[in-house]
Amino acid sequence: MKLEKHNSDILIVLFAGILWSFGALIVRNLENPSNVAWQYLLFRGVTVFIFLNIFLLIKEGKSFINNYYHIGLSGCLGGFGIALAAIGFIWSLTSTTAANTLLMLAVMPFITAILAYIFLREKVSMTTWVSIAIASVGIIFMAYNNTDFNDLFGILCGLLSSLGFAIFAVTLRWKKNTPKFTTVALGGLFCFVISLFALFFSDNDFTMNIKNSSLSTLHGFLVCFGFVLFTMGSKSLPAAELTLLSLTEVLGGVFWVWLPIFGINEVPSASTIIGGFIITISIFYYSFFTQKKRHYIGLS
Repeated sequence: MKLEKHNSDILIVLFAGILWSFGALIVRNLENPSNVAWQYLLFRGVTVFIFLNIFLLIKEGKSFINNYYHIGLSGCLGGFGIALAAIGFIWSLTSTTAANTLLMLAVMPFITAILAYIFLREKVSMTTWVSIAIASVGIIFMAYNNTDFNDLFGILCGLLSSLGFAIFAVTLRWKKNTPKFTTVALGGLFCFVISLFALFFSDNDFTMNIKNSSLSTLHGFLVCFGFVLFTMGSKSLPAAELTLLSLTEVLGGVFWVWLPIFGINEVPSASTIIGGFIITISIFYYSFFTQKKRHYIGLS
């Protein structure tokens, strides 16, 4: 029974990663994406907030409101991290290739390890340090060979997105009783508020056309549904397996925007492929040597 549960949880987490991987394809189908980034984040943020609160209402009843009274500093910081991740992701995708953006997300476990070492005094193993060093070589190679300003800005925004997710992960380790789904919902609200202020002070329109607003809402729904599935499957899986399974978002996202049938046909550059290959090696190295520790990080 345990083996069947383990196998089914693997499939659930894999599917969550596949759902998230469509984010890059959705953004690529926007009309004038660089001009509607804040509007997109506005719609996506409110979608995440509404959907997750509906989910919590169904799951916990009206008592889900009490979660907001127990959110605390860790939940607020985690919500800010989620908002930062969303903002970095969109601005990265609208500035550089999907491959550059998604491969920056692949280094999130290592950024998490560094932040946990600094703020939580969690010991960082030699395996993790070696993996970080290997991944850094891949990132430097990609940045060095992408001399265009937009590509460099996009790579930095991709790293900012990874930093946001890492902040969220560290807050979960800091206060494990913090309501996780409520934290993600709060992240959607923060994303909405930050976008609202950005649009107000930049004197831009708050609305988008029907196509863009529909794509933004769809993206928000996929993010929420992915979180629900990830939570369901992550409880019985060790961190090493989750790290490997999370590659489905990265590899899937690159594949969807390349697949000619979707009409984007975005082919990664040689430097991106080589740098991505180095980063992938670091992930496999990390996962292989930490598999024996069976460290679980499931959400609840």
